Amino acid sequence: MDVLLLCDDLIFTSRVAGTASAAGLTMRAMKSERELLDAAHRLAPRCVIVDLNITREITATVNALKALPRVPQIVGYGSHVDVETLKKARDAGCAVVWPRSKFVEELPTALPEWCAAP
Repeated sequence: MDVLLLCDDLIFTSRVAGTASAAGLTMRAMKSERELLDAAHRLAPRCVIVDLNITREITATVNALKALPRVPQIVGYGSHVDVETLKKARDAGCAVVWPRSKFVEELPTALPEWCAAP
């Protein structure tokens, strides 16, 4: 598995899935942190993308992902006006934390790079 996405927005999920498919990557979307962590244990993704607006506790989620045998690249995105949430994600250890607009803009180039990271 290349990418797991935590997102509850169907249209945005479709956009990320289309980008992943165009890059030749496989992707699955989850709507809850529990689903995400269960899938990460089973599927050993290369990259996990988290919508920071729906996470309850980003630090616990990042710690759980970093405890996996194969640690994925962890990417967070959220509202540009929610500076505190973006900071919490950086402090928690997300490798990349971007406002949603930059995430959308950079995704076609960045996604293959995130999946290629060791």
